[in-house]
Amino acid sequence: MAKKPSKYIKPFKNIFVFILLIFAIWMLFFDANSWLIHNELNKEIEELETEKDFYKNEIIKDKKAIKELSTEEGVEKLAREKYYMKQDNEEIFIIEYQDSLPKTKEK
Repeated sequence: MAKKPSKYIKPFKNIFVFILLIFAIWMLFFDANSWLIHNELNKEIEELETEKDFYKNEIIKDKKAIKELSTEEGVEKLAREKYYMKQDNEEIFIIEYQDSLPKTKEK
């Protein structure tokens, strides 16, 4: 008594279906241009695009700062605010608020 071939194995007896299946598996997983590699490359492209946008925004900020510092008033404002410089006939008072002070650990 011969066994009947399973309904799942019957299509694989056709050589064309078998070759197509082998080709699909090869292209998805083992080829140099496989789906897995494309997936990794797409993720890397997305990360690089995000980084590109970040640097474009930084360039815009830097251009704005350069434009501001190209005037005499801009340089004077930076010197007064960041470096606490003053003119000869001025006095500077630095006011620090409680919430602007760095917090220290109390023991």
